[in-house]
Amino acid sequence: MQPTPLSDVADAMADVVASMQEPTKVEETLELITRSAAETIPGILEASISITTRGGEIQTLAPTGPRVARADHLQYELHEGPCLDAAIEESVVIVNDLASDPRWPDFGPKAAALGFGSQVAFQFRAEPHVRGALNLYADGPYGLDQDSIHLGSMFAGQIAVAMGWAKQEQTLTEALTTRNLIGQAVGIVMERYQLDSDRAFAFLVRLSQSANKKLRTVAATLVDTANEAAKR
Repeated sequence: MQPTPLSDVADAMADVVASMQEPTKVEETLELITRSAAETIPGILEASISITTRGGEIQTLAPTGPRVARADHLQYELHEGPCLDAAIEESVVIVNDLASDPRWPDFGPKAAALGFGSQVAFQFRAEPHVRGALNLYADGPYGLDQDSIHLGSMFAGQIAVAMGWAKQEQTLTEALTTRNLIGQAVGIVMERYQLDSDRAFAFLVRLSQSANKKLRTVAATLVDTANEAAKR
């Protein structure tokens, strides 16, 4: 699986942020987020959003295609599946092989028959009643890696902002700060190890995974260290 160029992710994030600052319908922003997630996250083929209501119902918003909408609705009909678990209970649900995962014996094989091999769902919420999940589908088993997880969580955060479920100004500022930090860190790694941008970004992701720290934290530490060294 090839690493996603940082510039592609940054451009997608910038487009979403811009849409939030303009008088655009929420539905259009959500469609932009799911489409951007499917186009820029490594291995992801389709994306959608599951939303619960105060009455306990659940529905799909902004699917990138009819196949992913069908996969979501299968979960609602069968009362089992990753997007249900993420929207109602767990913060992140990862499925490496839908066809054989014993957690969802009815949904898994049906999803595989639709052409999906793996899936990840990220929860976001508006307390105390309404919750939702960003659903990302890959075409083959084990089609997800740590790049997919890190980047998917960033897009899930943008959905919460778009729906007014988070403090928009604070979250947008944090998103832009994170993007700038990662960009600076990529530049440092490129210069230090003579790597291109794709390999430098992949290096940061692997470092984040091995240290069990968020990508933003790893980038901030690298930038701070470089700044301190420059002062000496």
